[in-house]
Amino acid sequence: MSSAARGATTFPAAARAGLANQTLRANLASATGTIQARRMAAAGELPDWEALREQGRRIKDRTLACLDDHLLTFEAAASAAGAAVHWARDADEANVIVAALMRAAGSTAAVKVKSLTTDEIGLNDALASVGMHATETDLAELILQLDGDWSSHILVPAIHRNRHEIGEIFRRTIADDWLTDEPADLAEAARLHLRRRFLDTRVGICGANFAVAETGSICILESEGNGRMCTTLPRTLIAVVGIEKLLPLWDDLGVMLQLLPRSSTGERMNPYTSVITGVRDGDGPQELHIVLLDNGRSRVLADPEGRDALRCIRCSACLNACPVYQRTGGHAYGSIYPGPIGAILTPQLDPTPATLSLPYASTLCGACYAVCPVKIDIPRILVHLRSRTPKRPAERASMRALAWTFARRQRFERLQRLGRRLAPLAGRMPGPAAAWRRSREIPTAPQQSFREWWRDRGA
Repeated sequence: MSSAARGATTFPAAARAGLANQTLRANLASATGTIQARRMAAAGELPDWEALREQGRRIKDRTLACLDDHLLTFEAAASAAGAAVHWARDADEANVIVAALMRAAGSTAAVKVKSLTTDEIGLNDALASVGMHATETDLAELILQLDGDWSSHILVPAIHRNRHEIGEIFRRTIADDWLTDEPADLAEAARLHLRRRFLDTRVGICGANFAVAETGSICILESEGNGRMCTTLPRTLIAVVGIEKLLPLWDDLGVMLQLLPRSSTGERMNPYTSVITGVRDGDGPQELHIVLLDNGRSRVLADPEGRDALRCIRCSACLNACPVYQRTGGHAYGSIYPGPIGAILTPQLDPTPATLSLPYASTLCGACYAVCPVKIDIPRILVHLRSRTPKRPAERASMRALAWTFARRQRFERLQRLGRRLAPLAGRMPGPAAAWRRSREIPTAPQQSFREWWRDRGA
Protein backbone atom coordinates (compact mmCIF):
# COMPACT_ATOMS: atom_id res chain seq x y z
CA MET A 1 0.00 0.00 0.00
CA SER A 2 1.35 3.40 -0.93
CA SER A 3 2.13 6.02 1.69
CA ALA A 4 -0.52 8.27 0.19
CA ALA A 5 -3.18 5.61 0.68
CA ARG A 6 -2.04 4.95 4.22
CA GLY A 7 -2.35 8.59 5.25
CA ALA A 8 -5.61 9.33 3.49
CA THR A 9 -7.72 9.65 6.65
CA THR A 10 -7.27 11.29 10.03
CA PHE A 11 -6.57 9.28 13.16
CA PRO A 12 -10.05 9.72 14.72
CA ALA A 13 -11.73 8.37 11.58
CA ALA A 14 -9.30 5.47 11.12
CA ALA A 15 -9.35 4.53 14.81
CA ARG A 16 -13.04 3.63 14.72
CA ALA A 17 -12.32 0.56 12.59
CA GLY A 18 -9.69 -0.67 15.04
CA LEU A 19 -11.92 -0.10 18.05
CA ALA A 20 -14.68 -2.15 16.43
CA ASN A 21 -12.39 -5.09 15.57
CA GLN A 22 -12.47 -7.46 18.55
CA THR A 23 -10.02 -9.93 16.96
CA LEU A 24 -7.50 -7.15 16.43
CA ARG A 25 -7.82 -5.98 20.02
CA ALA A 26 -7.34 -9.52 21.33
CA ASN A 27 -4.22 -10.01 19.18
CA LEU A 28 -2.81 -6.68 20.34
CA ALA A 29 -3.51 -7.31 24.03
CA SER A 30 -1.83 -10.73 23.93
CA ALA A 31 1.25 -9.64 21.99
CA THR A 32 1.93 -6.30 23.68
CA GLY A 33 1.36 -7.79 27.13
CA THR A 34 3.89 -10.56 26.46
CA ILE A 35 6.50 -8.19 25.06
CA GLN A 36 6.06 -5.75 27.95
CA ALA A 37 6.58 -8.48 30.53
CA ARG A 38 9.76 -9.65 28.80
CA ARG A 39 11.07 -6.11 28.56
CA MET A 40 10.51 -5.45 32.26
CA ALA A 41 12.30 -8.67 33.21
CA ALA A 42 15.27 -7.97 30.92
CA ALA A 43 15.65 -4.36 32.06
CA GLY A 44 15.24 -5.36 35.71
CA GLU A 45 18.31 -7.59 35.50
CA LEU A 46 20.59 -4.56 35.16
CA PRO A 47 21.25 -2.59 38.36
CA ASP A 48 22.34 0.41 36.25
CA TRP A 49 19.43 0.38 33.79
CA GLU A 50 18.44 4.00 34.49
CA ALA A 51 22.05 5.13 34.18
CA LEU A 52 22.26 3.27 30.87
CA ARG A 53 19.15 5.07 29.62
CA GLU A 54 20.67 8.40 30.57
CA GLN A 55 23.88 7.50 28.75
CA GLY A 56 21.86 6.60 25.65
CA ARG A 57 20.06 9.94 25.81
CA ARG A 58 23.33 11.84 26.04
CA ILE A 59 24.85 9.97 23.11
CA LYS A 60 21.91 10.77 20.87
CA ASP A 61 21.80 14.41 21.97
CA ARG A 62 25.54 14.77 21.37
CA THR A 63 25.07 13.30 17.91
CA LEU A 64 22.20 15.61 16.95
CA ALA A 65 24.04 18.69 18.23
CA CYS A 66 26.81 18.21 15.63
CA LEU A 67 25.06 15.98 13.11
CA ASP A 68 26.51 17.78 10.06
CA ASP A 69 30.09 17.15 11.20
CA HIS A 70 29.40 13.52 12.09
CA LEU A 71 27.84 12.88 8.68
CA LEU A 72 30.96 14.13 6.92
CA THR A 73 33.13 12.00 9.20
CA PHE A 74 30.99 8.98 8.38
CA GLU A 75 31.20 9.64 4.63
CA ALA A 76 34.98 9.86 4.77
CA ALA A 77 35.39 6.70 6.87
CA ALA A 78 32.90 4.65 4.82
CA SER A 79 34.51 5.75 1.55
CA ALA A 80 37.97 4.87 2.86
CA ALA A 81 36.67 1.38 3.67
CA GLY A 82 35.44 0.88 0.11
CA ALA A 83 31.78 1.89 0.34
CA ALA A 84 30.09 4.42 -1.94
CA VAL A 85 28.05 7.07 -0.08
CA HIS A 86 25.05 8.75 -1.73
CA TRP A 87 22.97 11.65 -0.40
CA ALA A 88 19.18 11.81 -0.79
CA ARG A 89 17.18 14.90 0.12
CA ASP A 90 13.81 13.17 -0.01
CA ALA A 91 12.01 9.90 -0.76
CA ASP A 92 11.88 10.44 -4.52
CA GLU A 93 15.59 11.08 -4.74
CA ALA A 94 16.40 8.01 -2.63
CA ASN A 95 14.16 5.77 -4.74
CA VAL A 96 15.77 7.01 -7.97
CA ILE A 97 19.24 6.29 -6.55
CA VAL A 98 18.30 2.73 -5.51
CA ALA A 99 16.72 1.96 -8.88
CA ALA A 100 19.79 3.30 -10.72
CA LEU A 101 22.10 1.18 -8.58
CA MET A 102 20.04 -1.94 -9.32
CA ARG A 103 20.24 -1.21 -13.06
CA ALA A 104 24.00 -0.77 -12.79
CA ALA A 105 24.17 -4.17 -11.08
CA GLY A 106 22.24 -5.67 -13.98
CA SER A 107 19.28 -6.74 -11.86
CA THR A 108 15.56 -6.02 -11.70
CA ALA A 109 15.10 -8.01 -8.48
CA ALA A 110 16.37 -7.62 -4.92
CA VAL A 111 16.05 -9.37 -1.59
CA LYS A 112 15.28 -6.99 1.24
CA VAL A 113 15.91 -6.86 4.97
CA LYS A 114 13.10 -5.52 7.16
CA SER A 115 13.57 -1.75 7.07
CA LEU A 116 11.28 0.98 8.33
CA THR A 117 13.26 3.60 6.44
CA THR A 118 12.66 1.96 3.07
CA ASP A 119 8.99 1.56 4.02
CA GLU A 120 8.91 5.26 4.89
CA ILE A 121 9.99 6.23 1.37
CA GLY A 122 7.72 3.67 -0.33
CA LEU A 123 10.67 1.92 -1.97
CA ASN A 124 8.82 -1.26 -2.97
CA ASP A 125 6.13 0.68 -4.80
CA ALA A 126 8.70 2.93 -6.45
CA LEU A 127 10.68 -0.05 -7.74
CA ALA A 128 7.51 -1.74 -8.98
CA SER A 129 6.64 1.38 -10.96
CA VAL A 130 9.84 0.97 -13.02
CA GLY A 131 9.53 -2.79 -13.52
CA MET A 132 11.63 -3.93 -10.56
CA HIS A 133 10.74 -6.06 -7.53
CA ALA A 134 12.02 -6.28 -3.97
CA THR A 135 11.16 -9.43 -2.02
CA GLU A 136 10.66 -8.96 1.72
CA THR A 137 12.53 -11.69 3.61
CA ASP A 138 11.48 -10.94 7.18
CA LEU A 139 8.66 -13.42 7.89
CA ALA A 140 6.15 -10.82 9.06
CA GLU A 141 7.00 -8.41 6.24
CA LEU A 142 6.69 -11.24 3.72
CA ILE A 143 3.21 -12.07 5.06
CA LEU A 144 2.11 -8.47 4.59
CA GLN A 145 3.69 -8.17 1.15
CA LEU A 146 1.93 -11.31 -0.09
CA ASP A 147 -1.42 -9.97 1.11
CA GLY A 148 -0.95 -6.37 -0.05
CA ASP A 149 -1.10 -5.26 3.58
CA TRP A 150 1.19 -3.00 5.59
CA SER A 151 2.87 -2.90 8.98
CA SER A 152 0.91 -2.38 12.19
CA HIS A 153 3.83 -2.46 14.64
CA ILE A 154 7.49 -1.42 14.51
CA LEU A 155 8.81 -4.70 15.94
CA VAL A 156 6.02 -7.13 14.99
CA PRO A 157 4.67 -5.84 11.66
CA ALA A 158 1.99 -8.55 11.40
CA ILE A 159 0.84 -8.24 15.00
CA HIS A 160 -2.73 -7.80 13.74
CA ARG A 161 -2.70 -11.22 12.04
CA ASN A 162 -3.17 -14.63 13.67
CA ARG A 163 -1.78 -17.92 12.37
CA HIS A 164 -5.04 -18.97 10.75
CA GLU A 165 -5.09 -15.78 8.67
CA ILE A 166 -1.42 -16.30 7.78
CA GLY A 167 -2.08 -19.89 6.72
CA GLU A 168 -4.83 -18.71 4.40
CA ILE A 169 -2.53 -16.07 2.87
CA PHE A 170 0.23 -18.63 2.25
CA ARG A 171 -2.15 -21.17 0.71
CA ARG A 172 -3.43 -18.46 -1.62
CA THR A 173 0.02 -17.25 -2.71
CA ILE A 174 3.10 -19.45 -2.12
CA ALA A 175 2.02 -22.85 -0.77
CA ASP A 176 -0.23 -25.80 -1.57
CA ASP A 177 -3.72 -26.26 -0.17
CA TRP A 178 -2.50 -28.93 2.25
CA LEU A 179 -0.42 -26.43 4.27
CA THR A 180 -1.56 -26.40 7.91
CA ASP A 181 -1.78 -23.42 10.25
CA GLU A 182 0.93 -24.78 12.55
CA PRO A 183 3.74 -22.23 13.07
CA ALA A 184 6.47 -24.71 12.09
CA ASP A 185 4.72 -25.50 8.81
CA LEU A 186 4.17 -21.82 8.04
CA ALA A 187 7.83 -21.04 8.70
CA GLU A 188 8.92 -23.92 6.45
CA ALA A 189 6.69 -22.65 3.63
CA ALA A 190 8.35 -19.24 3.91
CA ARG A 191 11.84 -20.80 3.90
CA LEU A 192 11.14 -22.78 0.76
CA HIS A 193 9.74 -19.69 -0.94
CA LEU A 194 12.76 -17.54 -0.05
CA ARG A 195 15.64 -19.96 -0.44
CA ARG A 196 16.00 -19.76 -4.23
CA ARG A 197 15.70 -15.98 -4.13
CA PHE A 198 18.57 -15.74 -1.65
CA LEU A 199 20.79 -17.85 -3.92
CA ASP A 200 19.88 -16.24 -7.26
CA THR A 201 19.43 -12.52 -6.52
CA ARG A 202 22.35 -10.18 -7.20
CA VAL A 203 21.18 -7.23 -5.08
CA GLY A 204 20.39 -6.96 -1.38
CA ILE A 205 18.65 -3.96 0.17
CA CYS A 206 18.73 -3.09 3.87
CA GLY A 207 18.40 -0.24 6.31
CA ALA A 208 20.50 0.19 9.43
CA ASN A 209 19.72 0.40 13.11
CA PHE A 210 22.90 2.39 13.68
CA ALA A 211 25.74 3.90 11.66
CA VAL A 212 29.11 4.67 13.29
CA ALA A 213 30.82 7.83 12.09
CA GLU A 214 34.23 6.90 13.49
CA THR A 215 34.53 3.69 11.45
CA GLY A 216 32.06 4.20 8.59
CA SER A 217 30.19 1.08 9.69
CA ILE A 218 26.51 0.22 9.52
CA CYS A 219 24.91 -2.05 12.13
CA ILE A 220 21.84 -4.21 11.45
CA LEU A 221 19.87 -6.04 14.16
CA GLU A 222 17.37 -8.77 13.28
CA SER A 223 15.95 -11.92 14.83
CA GLU A 224 15.54 -14.49 12.05
CA GLY A 225 18.82 -14.68 10.14
CA ASN A 226 17.12 -13.83 6.84
CA GLY A 227 18.66 -10.38 6.99
CA ARG A 228 22.15 -11.84 7.12
CA MET A 229 21.41 -13.84 3.96
CA CYS A 230 20.53 -10.54 2.25
CA THR A 231 23.69 -8.80 3.40
CA THR A 232 26.20 -11.56 2.59
CA LEU A 233 25.04 -13.49 -0.50
CA PRO A 234 24.26 -10.77 -3.11
CA ARG A 235 27.15 -9.15 -4.91
CA THR A 236 25.71 -5.65 -4.40
CA LEU A 237 24.30 -4.36 -1.11
CA ILE A 238 22.35 -1.09 -0.92
CA ALA A 239 21.69 0.39 2.55
CA VAL A 240 19.16 3.21 2.96
CA VAL A 241 20.00 4.96 6.24
CA GLY A 242 18.23 7.85 7.93
CA ILE A 243 20.75 10.50 8.92
CA GLU A 244 19.55 10.36 12.54
CA LYS A 245 20.82 6.75 12.86
CA LEU A 246 24.36 8.03 13.28
CA LEU A 247 26.51 7.45 16.39
CA PRO A 248 29.79 9.36 16.69
CA LEU A 249 32.02 6.66 18.24
CA TRP A 250 32.43 2.90 18.10
CA ASP A 251 32.09 2.76 21.90
CA ASP A 252 28.65 4.38 21.62
CA LEU A 253 27.43 1.29 19.79
CA GLY A 254 28.08 -0.81 22.91
CA VAL A 255 25.55 1.24 24.88
CA MET A 256 22.88 0.98 22.19
CA LEU A 257 23.36 -2.76 21.81
CA GLN A 258 22.41 -3.11 25.48
CA LEU A 259 19.44 -0.76 25.32
CA LEU A 260 17.77 -1.86 22.08
CA PRO A 261 17.32 -5.63 22.56
CA ARG A 262 16.06 -5.29 26.11
CA SER A 263 13.61 -2.54 25.17
CA SER A 264 12.49 -4.15 21.92
CA THR A 265 12.29 -7.94 22.27
CA GLY A 266 13.07 -8.31 25.96
CA GLU A 267 16.34 -10.13 25.21
CA ARG A 268 19.76 -9.59 26.75
CA MET A 269 21.43 -9.79 23.34
CA ASN A 270 20.05 -9.56 19.83
CA PRO A 271 20.12 -12.93 18.00
CA TYR A 272 21.66 -11.61 14.76
CA THR A 273 23.79 -8.47 14.93
CA SER A 274 25.71 -7.62 11.75
CA VAL A 275 28.30 -4.84 11.50
CA ILE A 276 29.36 -4.05 7.94
CA THR A 277 32.37 -1.84 7.23
CA GLY A 278 33.18 -1.35 3.58
CA VAL A 279 33.96 -4.25 1.24
CA ARG A 280 36.56 -7.01 1.14
CA ASP A 281 37.61 -9.11 -1.85
CA GLY A 282 35.95 -12.51 -1.85
CA ASP A 283 34.04 -11.90 1.38
CA GLY A 284 30.42 -10.75 1.22
CA PRO A 285 29.16 -8.03 -1.13
CA GLN A 286 31.71 -6.62 -3.53
CA GLU A 287 29.82 -3.34 -3.77
CA LEU A 288 28.38 -1.48 -0.78
CA HIS A 289 26.25 1.58 -1.42
CA ILE A 290 25.01 3.67 1.52
CA VAL A 291 22.18 6.12 0.79
CA LEU A 292 22.01 8.76 3.54
CA LEU A 293 18.41 9.95 3.72
CA ASP A 294 17.11 13.30 4.97
CA ASN A 295 13.41 13.27 3.99
CA GLY A 296 12.39 15.93 6.50
CA ARG A 297 14.87 15.11 9.24
CA SER A 298 16.73 18.41 8.86
CA ARG A 299 13.42 20.20 9.37
CA VAL A 300 12.79 18.22 12.56
CA LEU A 301 16.33 18.94 13.76
CA ALA A 302 15.72 22.67 13.34
CA ASP A 303 12.87 22.61 15.90
CA PRO A 304 14.35 22.84 19.42
CA GLU A 305 11.14 21.43 20.93
CA GLY A 306 10.53 18.63 18.42
CA ARG A 307 14.03 17.42 17.59
CA ASP A 308 14.16 14.93 20.48
CA ALA A 309 11.99 12.64 18.33
CA LEU A 310 15.15 11.97 16.29
CA ARG A 311 16.66 10.19 19.29
CA CYS A 312 14.37 7.24 18.59
CA ILE A 313 16.12 3.88 18.10
CA ARG A 314 12.91 2.15 16.87
CA CYS A 315 12.57 -0.25 19.80
CA SER A 316 8.72 -0.04 19.88
CA ALA A 317 8.56 -0.06 23.71
CA CYS A 318 6.29 3.00 23.61
CA LEU A 319 3.76 1.16 21.41
CA ASN A 320 3.52 -1.76 23.82
CA ALA A 321 2.94 0.57 26.77
CA CYS A 322 0.44 2.89 25.08
CA PRO A 323 -3.24 2.38 25.99
CA VAL A 324 -4.34 4.12 22.78
CA TYR A 325 -2.24 1.93 20.48
CA GLN A 326 -3.40 -1.21 22.30
CA ARG A 327 -7.00 -0.39 21.44
CA THR A 328 -6.73 1.00 17.92
CA GLY A 329 -3.78 -0.85 16.39
CA GLY A 330 -1.13 0.58 14.11
CA HIS A 331 -3.15 1.09 10.93
CA ALA A 332 -5.18 3.85 12.58
CA TYR A 333 -2.08 6.07 12.55
CA GLY A 334 -1.89 6.00 8.74
CA SER A 335 1.90 5.92 8.98
CA ILE A 336 4.72 3.41 8.87
CA TYR A 337 5.59 4.76 12.34
CA PRO A 338 2.58 4.00 14.56
CA GLY A 339 2.00 4.53 18.26
CA PRO A 340 3.38 7.35 20.40
CA ILE A 341 6.62 7.74 18.45
CA GLY A 342 4.63 7.92 15.22
CA ALA A 343 2.38 10.55 16.76
CA ILE A 344 5.38 12.89 17.18
CA LEU A 345 7.62 11.80 14.30
CA THR A 346 5.18 11.51 11.39
CA PRO A 347 3.65 15.03 11.69
CA GLN A 348 7.16 16.47 11.62
CA LEU A 349 8.50 14.36 8.76
CA ASP A 350 5.27 14.58 6.75
CA PRO A 351 3.19 17.59 7.86
CA THR A 352 -0.07 17.01 5.96
CA PRO A 353 -3.68 17.73 7.04
CA ALA A 354 -4.17 14.04 7.90
CA THR A 355 -1.04 13.76 10.07
CA LEU A 356 -1.90 16.90 12.07
CA SER A 357 -4.41 14.83 14.06
CA LEU A 358 -1.76 12.37 15.30
CA PRO A 359 -0.52 14.42 18.30
CA TYR A 360 -4.04 14.07 19.70
CA ALA A 361 -3.83 10.24 19.58
CA SER A 362 -2.70 10.14 23.20
CA THR A 363 -4.00 10.43 26.74
CA LEU A 364 -0.71 12.08 27.81
CA CYS A 365 -0.45 9.39 30.52
CA GLY A 366 3.35 9.31 30.23
CA ALA A 367 3.72 5.52 29.92
CA CYS A 368 5.70 5.99 26.69
CA TYR A 369 8.21 8.30 28.38
CA ALA A 370 8.66 5.87 31.26
CA VAL A 371 9.76 3.02 28.98
CA CYS A 372 11.73 4.90 26.30
CA PRO A 373 15.35 3.67 26.41
CA VAL A 374 16.70 7.06 25.31
CA LYS A 375 14.30 9.13 27.42
CA ILE A 376 12.30 10.89 24.71
CA ASP A 377 9.72 13.01 26.53
CA ILE A 378 6.96 12.11 24.11
CA PRO A 379 4.12 13.78 26.10
CA ARG A 380 5.98 17.10 26.06
CA ILE A 381 6.49 16.92 22.29
CA LEU A 382 2.84 15.95 21.80
CA VAL A 383 1.76 19.09 23.63
CA HIS A 384 4.22 21.16 21.57
CA LEU A 385 2.84 19.77 18.29
CA ARG A 386 -0.74 20.29 19.44
CA SER A 387 0.06 23.95 19.99
CA ARG A 388 0.98 24.26 16.30
CA THR A 389 -2.26 22.84 14.92
CA PRO A 390 -5.12 25.16 13.91
CA LYS A 391 -7.79 25.41 16.60
CA ARG A 392 -11.55 25.45 16.07
CA PRO A 393 -13.34 28.64 17.25
CA ALA A 394 -15.09 26.76 20.06
CA GLU A 395 -11.80 25.31 21.26
CA ARG A 396 -10.08 28.69 21.22
CA ALA A 397 -12.98 30.22 23.15
CA SER A 398 -12.92 27.47 25.78
CA MET A 399 -9.16 27.81 26.26
CA ARG A 400 -9.48 31.59 26.70
CA ALA A 401 -12.25 31.03 29.24
CA LEU A 402 -10.10 28.57 31.19
CA ALA A 403 -7.12 30.93 31.08
CA TRP A 404 -9.32 33.73 32.45
CA THR A 405 -10.63 31.43 35.20
CA PHE A 406 -7.22 30.11 36.24
CA ALA A 407 -5.68 33.59 36.29
CA ARG A 408 -7.21 34.34 39.74
CA ARG A 409 -7.58 32.03 42.69
CA GLN A 410 -11.05 33.35 43.56
CA ARG A 411 -12.37 32.51 40.10
CA PHE A 412 -10.86 29.03 40.22
CA GLU A 413 -12.41 28.31 43.63
CA ARG A 414 -15.82 29.48 42.47
CA LEU A 415 -15.54 27.11 39.50
CA GLN A 416 -14.68 24.27 41.89
CA ARG A 417 -17.79 24.95 43.97
CA LEU A 418 -19.94 25.10 40.85
CA GLY A 419 -18.44 21.82 39.68
CA ARG A 420 -19.43 20.09 42.94
CA ARG A 421 -23.04 21.21 42.48
CA LEU A 422 -23.17 20.07 38.86
CA ALA A 423 -21.38 16.73 39.39
CA PRO A 424 -24.63 14.74 39.98
CA LEU A 425 -25.78 15.77 36.50
CA ALA A 426 -22.72 14.20 34.82
CA GLY A 427 -24.54 10.90 34.31
CA ARG A 428 -27.21 12.63 32.24
CA MET A 429 -24.98 14.56 29.83
CA PRO A 430 -26.56 14.87 26.35
CA GLY A 431 -25.16 14.50 22.84
CA PRO A 432 -21.45 13.70 22.30
CA ALA A 433 -20.83 14.16 26.03
CA ALA A 434 -23.01 11.11 26.71
CA ALA A 435 -20.68 8.88 24.68
CA TRP A 436 -17.70 10.37 26.51
CA ARG A 437 -19.37 9.60 29.83
CA ARG A 438 -20.20 5.98 28.97
CA SER A 439 -16.52 5.10 28.59
CA ARG A 440 -15.36 6.79 31.81
CA GLU A 441 -15.99 6.65 35.53
CA ILE A 442 -16.30 10.14 36.98
CA PRO A 443 -15.07 10.18 40.58
CA THR A 444 -17.31 11.50 43.32
CA ALA A 445 -16.63 15.17 43.97
CA PRO A 446 -15.25 15.83 47.49
CA GLN A 447 -17.23 18.01 49.87
CA GLN A 448 -14.26 20.33 50.30
CA SER A 449 -11.31 21.32 48.17
CA PHE A 450 -7.85 21.11 49.68
CA ARG A 451 -7.70 24.91 50.04
CA GLU A 452 -11.05 24.96 51.87
CA TRP A 453 -9.92 22.17 54.18
CA TRP A 454 -6.66 24.00 54.84
CA ARG A 455 -8.47 27.26 55.69
CA ASP A 456 -10.90 25.46 58.01
CA ARG A 457 -7.96 24.12 59.98
CA GLY A 458 -6.89 27.71 60.58
CA ALA A 459 -3.53 27.07 58.94
